[in-house]
Amino acid sequence: MPPEESKMAEPIVDKGKQVDQGESESEDDEPAATTSAADTPAGTSTASKKKKSKRKKAKQLLTGKSEEQKQADEVTKAIGGLTPQQMKELVSLNPGLMQELAAASGSSNPSPDQVANMLKNMNLADIMTGLAASGKNVKDMGAYKFWQTQPVPKFGEEGAKVEDGPLKMQKVEDIDKEPQPLVAGFEWVTVDLMDDGEIKEVYELLNGHYVEDDEAMFRFNYIPEVLRWAMMAPGWQRKYHIGVRASQSRKLVAFISAIPVQIRVRDKTFTSSEVNFLCVHKKLRGKRLAPVLIKEVTRISNLDGVWQGLYTAGVVLPRPVSTSRYYHRALNWKKLHACGFSPLPAGSKPEYQVRKYALPETTATKGLREMQDKDVDAVVGLLKRYLGRYNMAPEFAAEEARHWFLPKKDSKQVIWSYVVEDNGKITDFFSFFCVESSIIKNNDVLRVAYLFYYASEAGLSEPFDKPALKTRLNALINDALILAKRAKLDVFNALSLMDNALFLEQQKFGAGDGQLHYYLFNYRASPISGGVNAKNQLDEDHLSGIGLVMP
Repeated sequence: MPPEESKMAEPIVDKGKQVDQGESESEDDEPAATTSAADTPAGTSTASKKKKSKRKKAKQLLTGKSEEQKQADEVTKAIGGLTPQQMKELVSLNPGLMQELAAASGSSNPSPDQVANMLKNMNLADIMTGLAASGKNVKDMGAYKFWQTQPVPKFGEEGAKVEDGPLKMQKVEDIDKEPQPLVAGFEWVTVDLMDDGEIKEVYELLNGHYVEDDEAMFRFNYIPEVLRWAMMAPGWQRKYHIGVRASQSRKLVAFISAIPVQIRVRDKTFTSSEVNFLCVHKKLRGKRLAPVLIKEVTRISNLDGVWQGLYTAGVVLPRPVSTSRYYHRALNWKKLHACGFSPLPAGSKPEYQVRKYALPETTATKGLREMQDKDVDAVVGLLKRYLGRYNMAPEFAAEEARHWFLPKKDSKQVIWSYVVEDNGKITDFFSFFCVESSIIKNNDVLRVAYLFYYASEAGLSEPFDKPALKTRLNALINDALILAKRAKLDVFNALSLMDNALFLEQQKFGAGDGQLHYYLFNYRASPISGGVNAKNQLDEDHLSGIGLVMP
């Protein structure tokens, strides 16, 4: 199953910058399962760099093209085979670009031919990233060749009338029993996350090579407690913690993981591998390791009879089932501003921003308290009914809810969960978790809260009472902000999924530029609303059909 390219392309800065996935491949052919011995991480001498620079300039003089121009040519070649209709569908995933094309054409809904003609004069990399392109994201275009070989929905297929369901049927006995070999110098390993030394290696690989923002100011800082929480959910198996080591140094240079989840897509429920933490050492980027890791986690899943995968990405790949937008709410504005996380708006003053984001000292919801073990069954029942309103959502067993929602008091806290009890009945539930981000310039950290799952009886009335749900969710999320600030978290992030459009603006969440695309591997599903409209703005009239949050 493919990786969550991510959450790791999720924005971690309030400026709305999109961060780049730890591994961006530029593949012209289907990725091979090999690297060369010369691809091991190593320093390059100054003399060697000068020679390479001279060769590069000489080559440019002979060909008339720079490396950047050649890369752009490869991008053009990669999507040049798309039909006008496919191009329009692809562009529709970039609302800002679609608005520009609409304005240029003089029509609110330009035809496929109009879109195709206008794109001829544009940098085609801008179309493919799901946002404005950057130098990093251009590399992702080459990966289309790889995805064309995989069982994923293709662009332009919406016209065909097909039911939701698997794209490719296989049998366990037809799956390779051994991984594809790596060349001498590298070897497959299974990482033991229960071993403090090995989880430290994963932490160091992710901390140094996973994701950072475009300006290299912030980088995810996945502490061991978060890693174990995210990768050791009920049903986890050590064989899904896949690594690649350099044979001589024994250094961990690549990693990918997966956990089993029960997913419902409309009226069909199936087991899927939720894939996360794909990371390749920076000195091995572009050496075809990412696709090899994807193939390996797919092979292991298939041997267990799991044929579907779930993943997210900040870039557009074939083909999203839904797209959501990121929103950010300052809790500690002074710290965010001091480290460059939140700029001072033009014409404003620091004291105005502090006042704007101020919160009460105490919560206001009667009966609100921390979730306890005795609440697990009630929370599972409430969540099942609430998540049943969405087109795509997980199904939690009691054991899973206990793992995901109950905080562990004997370690550094990762998850916070609360319930509202009224006359002995649990009527509401909400949760959030924390992932730190390193502030690269001063070795400090930002403590970032992410809205996780919630549910309320207010959303389960018959007939559905949207104003009542909106009022209740605003009260609950305001309390969540107060509790997050009390826990010394610095900023609160959320997506436009679930019913979040009912409270994000009211609770002073600011819209980020980043988008998160949801994907299903080996499963075709009709598009599901991500909570934003064609202008990439919150859509209260058409709330998101996605009830799934990936940690």
